[in-house]
Amino acid sequence: MATVTQQRLRGRPAHPSGPTFLTYTPNGKKLVTAGSNNVVRVYETGSDGEPTNLDDCQENNTAIAATNDYFLTGSEDGTVCMYSLDTYSYEKMLTRCTLPIRDIALSPDGQWAAVASDELAVKLVNIADTYKVLFLREQPKPTKHLSFDPSGSYIAASCTDGIVYVYRLSTEEPQLVRKVDGVIRSLEIESESSSRAIWHPDGRAFAAATATRDIQVVSTGDGEQQRSFSGGHMGDVTSLAWSPNGALLITSASDRKILLWDTRTQKILARYDHPNVINMTWHPHDNLVSFITSDGELYIYANFLQPDFAPLLEKPLQPAPFIRDPLAETNGNARKSLTNGIKVASEPRPREGRRDSLDDLLGPLDDDDDFVSDDDGAGYLDGVNGYGKRSNGHLDQPDGFDSKRRATYQTWQPRLHHSFQPGSTPWRGNRKYLCLNLTGFVWTVDQDSHHTVTVEFYDREFHRDYHFTDPYLYDKACLNENGTLFSCPPANGNPAMVFYRPHETWTTRVDWRTQLPTGEDVVSISLSDSYVVVTTSADYVRVFTLYGTPFRVYRQKSSPTVTCASWRDYILTMGNGPIGGDGSTKLLYSIENVKRDEVCQSEDIVALTEGAKVSSAFFSDNGDPCIYDSTGVLLILQHWRLAGQARWVPVLDTKLLERLASGKKEETYWPVAVAQEKFHCIILKGGDQYPYFPKPLLSEFDFQIPCSSSKPPADPEGIAVASEGPKLEETFVRSSLTLSLLEDLINSTNATHSQRVELSRREVEVDKALLQLLNVECREGEERGMKALEIVGLMKDRGGKMVEAAGKVAGRYGRSVLQDKIGELAERRLMGIEEEE
Repeated sequence: MATVTQQRLRGRPAHPSGPTFLTYTPNGKKLVTAGSNNVVRVYETGSDGEPTNLDDCQENNTAIAATNDYFLTGSEDGTVCMYSLDTYSYEKMLTRCTLPIRDIALSPDGQWAAVASDELAVKLVNIADTYKVLFLREQPKPTKHLSFDPSGSYIAASCTDGIVYVYRLSTEEPQLVRKVDGVIRSLEIESESSSRAIWHPDGRAFAAATATRDIQVVSTGDGEQQRSFSGGHMGDVTSLAWSPNGALLITSASDRKILLWDTRTQKILARYDHPNVINMTWHPHDNLVSFITSDGELYIYANFLQPDFAPLLEKPLQPAPFIRDPLAETNGNARKSLTNGIKVASEPRPREGRRDSLDDLLGPLDDDDDFVSDDDGAGYLDGVNGYGKRSNGHLDQPDGFDSKRRATYQTWQPRLHHSFQPGSTPWRGNRKYLCLNLTGFVWTVDQDSHHTVTVEFYDREFHRDYHFTDPYLYDKACLNENGTLFSCPPANGNPAMVFYRPHETWTTRVDWRTQLPTGEDVVSISLSDSYVVVTTSADYVRVFTLYGTPFRVYRQKSSPTVTCASWRDYILTMGNGPIGGDGSTKLLYSIENVKRDEVCQSEDIVALTEGAKVSSAFFSDNGDPCIYDSTGVLLILQHWRLAGQARWVPVLDTKLLERLASGKKEETYWPVAVAQEKFHCIILKGGDQYPYFPKPLLSEFDFQIPCSSSKPPADPEGIAVASEGPKLEETFVRSSLTLSLLEDLINSTNATHSQRVELSRREVEVDKALLQLLNVECREGEERGMKALEIVGLMKDRGGKMVEAAGKVAGRYGRSVLQDKIGELAERRLMGIEEEE
């Protein structure tokens, strides 16, 4: 930390003592100030002359905001007025509130103005059409500060109740996406202390002053607290501002200090002594900081950064200070960019002159001896090169592409399916879930020098929770009833490693570790009752026994590798395949029985809709492969043990759940498992994409195959009957699917007596659903007889009881013709002469 030798700044009397405000125009050419008097001053950047004064403004101004063309002022009389920066005159009143204005923020495109007042609701007023007004209504108390994010998609409202309310503005009506509590103080509306949330220029986080006089950075995506700038001020923070590239932060406080912070290290670079500073701002481009005091004096600090720190301001856009920056994480899965066979052209080397060349003999062309004079501006000498010759820059490329098209052609890359570990979440703050399933969950905490890993179980009578210090920095884990599997990426010259810890053994428990070859990283891992599976960045599939014996190693055909899952002796692997017509790679999967060395499915396509991604892949409790995609659909793989017969069947579309039918709920679902023919998941609300702490509760939903629309018909008299038919049809399709899955399991294994009893029960369930559907068709009328007879033909009962019951149903409704045909069908089945389709 440096103590700088300060310039002797000359304060410019701008306004009377009291609240004063300032802002630069986005192009940095003008600085606008306002205070408690009715004068607004406009200063030209780089000029020491007198400012331009607007003397007919409102008195007791409380807020100011500016674009390149106009500026807005808000005052205690509740008015927001617009003034032109071209003519320096009043243009119009933008809006009026019944109570004093407290803050104004302009959207980055200059089309909307957000106005906070002592009223509870915040107004969003359209600049061009002031009758277009939106409202932010979730705050229970008045809002003190407002700020738009750099994209204009979000706005942060710092409320006097000590909570930052973040709204999404990309929808028709502003939508509250997050309440950030525990960061800012609860302040009085007229307090000089600041609770403003200032967005980092990269738009991924904002910073605000805390009750402990620190500056806390908060992630926009999940609302978690990230790095903090602490230990600097001894008084309440009054103002703070990021540099234009986000590399630096300046803060002022009532302790008479202005501090300069390094964003990357959160260290103080310099201290400046200036009392009573209440508002500060960086110049949009230059090494210039302006601030204003409660005495009404304006200070324009040219060359604010000392020569040692000035290069920080010249850097490109810097990232926000995250504890675990998603953009900075490297897990070894990144691959070199594809160039599609086109060699990227390097910088051309200047042509060397030959000894007998004309340029070498005559020398360079002298400017005073030009033979051709471009006196008519026709461009004869445009683009003359170093040898006085006209270049060929005006000609097309030899391959027929102009420069713009060629650049696009060279940089095109296919869209890949990125790798993921099922059941894990990204870092959120300093924590993440490594694994989350029905057995329990594994989570880790980043302690800077090491991690601490905790393993917890739902059934604590069967297993005991434990935690341990992790110096290897494990980033992936799997958990089942037998043990816990971990893996870590290569770091500090050490190769990637796999670690297995069994829960209980009949001998002394022995943990085992194995290291991967140098340069190879773990992409995903899975753990079954029989094997440990590891897919790597070299596209290898490595299979180990539960106690560390290498069992099989082979290279996956589809690459790059995406993920893997396992159940008993079966392994499911996924990888990127050929490129489709939309420019995305097809996701391929393979299923192998490693014990019998049999391939069930080889490089088959995962059925995804256009633009969809696989969010999770796992086996059900009965051993059927399942995927959950980014559109909220759960699919299960049918007939996967028969080569070439597998197909993905949707068993639940979460967007069609009854709980979402009203449209008032907005929630998503994090997949956990499929067990007992139910989808087990975690409900995510408030725009969250991943579960977080404290430990979330599990929810379950029954399978519901999307067979038809669940909306009732317009005729209210037919609602009950019309809704019963589709429901029974869905029951029949779902029961047939579960029966088929069980048949495949029994035919491929040594079935137990209980499994065969379950198979018979499921056959009866299918026939019951058909019998109930027959009842609906008979009730509809005689004209539905053909469909009713077809339904009877779908029954699987060969003993005749269900067909006999169907005849009784037809007789109850007086459908004699249908009853006779059902009787004929029963006779053909009994005699074994039923027609084969």
